Amino acid sequence: MKKIHPTAIIHQHAEIGENTVVGPYCIIGKDVKLGDNNILYSNVIIDGDTIIGSGNKFYHSAVIGTDCQDLKYKGEPTKLIIGNNNTFREFSTVNKSATMEEPTQVGNNCLLMAYTHIAHNCILSNNIIMANAVNLAGHIHIHDHVIIGGLTAITQFIKIGTHAFVGGASGVKKDIPPYTRGIGFPYKVSGLNIVGLQRKGFTSEQIKSIKDVYKIFYRSNLNVSQALKKVEELQDLSEEQQTFIEFIRNSDNGICR
Repeated sequence: MKKIHPTAIIHQHAEIGENTVVGPYCIIGKDVKLGDNNILYSNVIIDGDTIIGSGNKFYHSAVIGTDCQDLKYKGEPTKLIIGNNNTFREFSTVNKSATMEEPTQVGNNCLLMAYTHIAHNCILSNNIIMANAVNLAGHIHIHDHVIIGGLTAITQFIKIGTHAFVGGASGVKKDIPPYTRGIGFPYKVSGLNIVGLQRKGFTSEQIKSIKDVYKIFYRSNLNVSQALKKVEELQDLSEEQQTFIEFIRNSDNGICR
């Protein structure tokens, strides 16, 4: 059973799932596909070719699936895909992509606090927390379990590795390796996200293996190319070590030091 407030405006071709609540003054556009058990509290706008899974919450004045702000965009068909059990707090905005080949995507179980902005062609994986007023430029990829502190700005095409912790009021212009923590404008890596890893159930052995490769890149006075050559000599790499090394090897922007 759907609960739709009489002041809501829903296009006749929009698809609304079962047990979905649409609150007062919400607007849902023609090409929106909204799954089951979603809640739109009030004044929420969902537009564009937007596909949304189940169990999401959209708080007051969230704006989802509107055109991107890329000046090269000329109105061609593009897409936004949102998974399940995400929370979009007040005045958060998520733009659809600038190109159909790379839809803007938000995975599952993410918390996007008030005034966060996700620009075109961004890909957010799962279990991400973005605090108030975090702003993402276009084409950013954030991996699982990343936490980003409030008032942080991240420039286009940046990648942030899994389980990274980004301190608030930071400015990020290079890729952030997985499992690390840092802060600053410009952003600097200050160590490993040990507390976060422990809270997520990483064992002492797993954390030690991450420390071993971290020291090669950050404590050995080697540049990145030299460090990559050195880690090639390591035997029996753990899964976490492989994740760390492959992220750096595949970085197009260089990594934050």
